[in-house]
Amino acid sequence: MGRPILVTGAGGQLGRELQRCVAPDGFEVVALGRDALDLADTDAIGEAVASQDWAAIINAGAYTAVDAAEEDMITAWAVNALAPAALARSCAARGIPLVQVSTDYVFCGEGRDAWQVDDPTRPLGVYGASKLGGELAVRTGGVRHAIVRTAWVVSPHGKNFVKTMLRLATEHDSVRVVDDQIGSPTSAADLAEAVLAVAARMATQPDAPDGTFHFCNAGSTSWAGFAAEIFRQSASRGGPSATVEPISTTDYPTAARRPANSVLSTQRIERDYGMVPRSWQIALNDILDELIGVKT
Repeated sequence: MGRPILVTGAGGQLGRELQRCVAPDGFEVVALGRDALDLADTDAIGEAVASQDWAAIINAGAYTAVDAAEEDMITAWAVNALAPAALARSCAARGIPLVQVSTDYVFCGEGRDAWQVDDPTRPLGVYGASKLGGELAVRTGGVRHAIVRTAWVVSPHGKNFVKTMLRLATEHDSVRVVDDQIGSPTSAADLAEAVLAVAARMATQPDAPDGTFHFCNAGSTSWAGFAAEIFRQSASRGGPSATVEPISTTDYPTAARRPANSVLSTQRIERDYGMVPRSWQIALNDILDELIGVKT
C-alpha cells in the first residue's frame, strides 16, 4: 500500500480512468464518488480532506452539463467553484498539494491560434464561468496547486461524443455534425496519466512546477472531422459507420454558447513535466479497441 492520493468524481470519465491507472511507485488512488463525497457539500469536503494523510488531491469531479448549467446555476457554481474553494482551504491548512482539473470553456473561443495558459479568459456561459471561478478559488486559496485545463474529453465510459456518434450510426445513414468549432479530442485515459503524474511529483518534490497547465491530445479537428475519423476507424473494425454532413453552429442551436476554438497549447506541461501528448487519432484507436474490438 502506498501513500493515498484522493480523487473526487470517481464516477466520471476522468475519475474512472484514474482508478484504472497504474499509480506511480509509492502511491495508491483512493477515488470517491458522489455517494461518498458530494461536492456540493462544503462541510463534507473538509471532513474528507481531514480523514487521511493524503499525499495529494485530484479534483476530477465537476458539474459538466453545459446546457443545463444555464438554468441550474446554483448547482453548477456550488460544484465547480465553491467545492474547489473548500478543497483549497482544507488542503492549504494541511499542506496537501491540489490538482484542479479545468476546461477550455474558460476561453471565449475567438481566433484560430492555440490558447496559451496565460491568455485572457472570457467564458461564454455559466459552465465556463463556474469553472473559472474554481480556478480563481484555487489560485487565491493559499494552496500549492496545479490547474490542468483540458478539452473534448472522450473514453469508453459514460456519455461522450465517441459513444454518441457510434449510437447515431446504428440509427441513421447520415449524421449532421458541427464543422465550425475546432478542438483537440482528448482521451480520458491519457489525461488521467498526466494529472496523476503531476500529483505524484508535487507530493514528492517541493520544487515541482505548479500553476496552470493545458493537457490535450496532439492535433486538432472540427467536430465533423472528429466524427468522420470515428466512423472511419469504426468501419475498419466492422463497427457502425455513417456519412457526416457538416453543418454550422447556427444550424444546431444550444442553450449555452460553445467556444469556436478550443485548441489548447500544451507547451508548458511539455516543458515543465516532459509530457508530450500522443495524437488524438491514436488515442481514439485505443478507445475503439475497447468499445468495438481490435482490428483484425
